[in-house]
Amino acid sequence: MRYVRGGAIFHRGDACAGFYIVVFGQVKLAFISTRGVEKIVALLDQRQSFGEAMMFLDQPCDVSAEALSNSLLLHIPKSAILGALDRNHRIMRRLLGSVALQTHSLLQDVESYSLFNGTQRIIGYLLDQLTSEGQGGDGRSLDLAFSKGVIASRLNLTQEHFSRILNELSKLGLIRVNGRRLTIPSLERLRDHGFT
Repeated sequence: MRYVRGGAIFHRGDACAGFYIVVFGQVKLAFISTRGVEKIVALLDQRQSFGEAMMFLDQPCDVSAEALSNSLLLHIPKSAILGALDRNHRIMRRLLGSVALQTHSLLQDVESYSLFNGTQRIIGYLLDQLTSEGQGGDGRSLDLAFSKGVIASRLNLTQEHFSRILNELSKLGLIRVNGRRLTIPSLERLRDHGFT
């Protein structure tokens, strides 16, 4: 299924008839309050999946999903998965692993929101992004895959607070910001600033 940037994949309350795998593009999962305030709970890109847990619960979707860029998604209907699970236990193990990973990620989010301040959340996010890209040394650059507003919502911060913290980290020489490109002169100094 193809979606243009800003296209709704599903809304909260819609029936969940399967799950999705991102072939290419970017997707956000979010709660939207009755006043229109959005809280992003997940940002997904290539090879990531979503909707598995909702599919098995036989309940309506509890979040909304939207394409953040032009995207191609593979939709796997519930009926196809249930039939495959009966025939292939490897598929069952992979789905269980995917749901477990998503649950673990949500628990990490609760820990982060509960125990870490905004600066620590941003530093943790930047370090995670470098690790996921296989970058571990000093002087590494990182192109933010999502807009600052989207990342701020994902980290449970306002966009203004997010920008203020980036500004403070920049003034301290811990990061250099050029649009969406961030350079981190010393990972150790950045890590120490947030977590000592």
